[in-house]
Amino acid sequence: MPIEYVAKRALQLLLIVFVAVTINFLIPRLIPGDPVESALQTKMAMTGNVNVDVQAVAAAYRAKFGLDKPLWLQYVNYWGSLLNRDLGVSLVDFPQPVVEKIQSAVPWTLALLSVSTVISFFLGSILGALIAWPRAPRVLHVLVPPFMLLSSVPFFLLGIVLLFTFSVIVPWFPPGGGFDPVSILRLDVPTVLDLLYHAILPSLALVLGSIGFWGLGMRAMMVSVLGEDHITFAESKGLPPERVFLWYGMRNALLPQVTSLAIALGSILSGAVLVEVIFNYPGLGGILFLAIAGKDYFVIQGIVLMLILALALSLFVVDLIYPLIDPRIRYHP
Repeated sequence: MPIEYVAKRALQLLLIVFVAVTINFLIPRLIPGDPVESALQTKMAMTGNVNVDVQAVAAAYRAKFGLDKPLWLQYVNYWGSLLNRDLGVSLVDFPQPVVEKIQSAVPWTLALLSVSTVISFFLGSILGALIAWPRAPRVLHVLVPPFMLLSSVPFFLLGIVLLFTFSVIVPWFPPGGGFDPVSILRLDVPTVLDLLYHAILPSLALVLGSIGFWGLGMRAMMVSVLGEDHITFAESKGLPPERVFLWYGMRNALLPQVTSLAIALGSILSGAVLVEVIFNYPGLGGILFLAIAGKDYFVIQGIVLMLILALALSLFVVDLIYPLIDPRIRYHP
């Protein structure tokens, strides 16, 4: 892999991160009103404490966090804080650091969303390729209408249907939570089984909501690949149908799916926020939802920044490995 190619892509990554972080810094400060004062008013209204001078407390907050300084100085301090892994503190749960809140929720979100995305990617890609393959069983064509339906239904609606069906009508699974509240989390088999048991419904909502997208996309790519000369050449050589399907058909049709997978993994939280909220799952989605409701914009900034970095890094990695997947692509600086 040429050093020039990696250096150019790394510079592009840094530029994207710089622009995204700058926008992430500016947007909350362009919102009309004072977010600190709004967050304090919301918190005091929830606690019933009305005998407090909100403006005086908000002024103390702004002085403590440097929000009363000029915008350019806030921007410089913001970059300095990021380099020191300091995302500020939560306005609603003061003085809890934002990094601490995110770190406690990241493992839950990664375990749920990444596994669900990978499962739906592989199942949808394989089924979509088989639907388009002429020698596959014709009965697989009945999957096309369900795929079209599932690809148009949002995650949270599937979550509500699954929750009502399998937690209310047929109480097979718990209605929410990441684990049994009376249990103590340990590194043992019962704890792992309990975590998997609570993750079945939310992960099923994510898998069903994504499998149609991957299946229809792979079907369309497979249909276009079937008309290529290398498929005809491979069949004329007398290669086994399984080899033609996997190595000459599916392997080439899978290339655009890899780029979509990188984007999906990087922005995985966007479509699953309400799923975690519906199932009361202890992940980033619930924290982000509560932060938006409470106008806790330090937490919002921290989570959005993490999503930006995840998306940029995933696209950077795919950009580097794409020539390894497709031999027709070569590295050029």
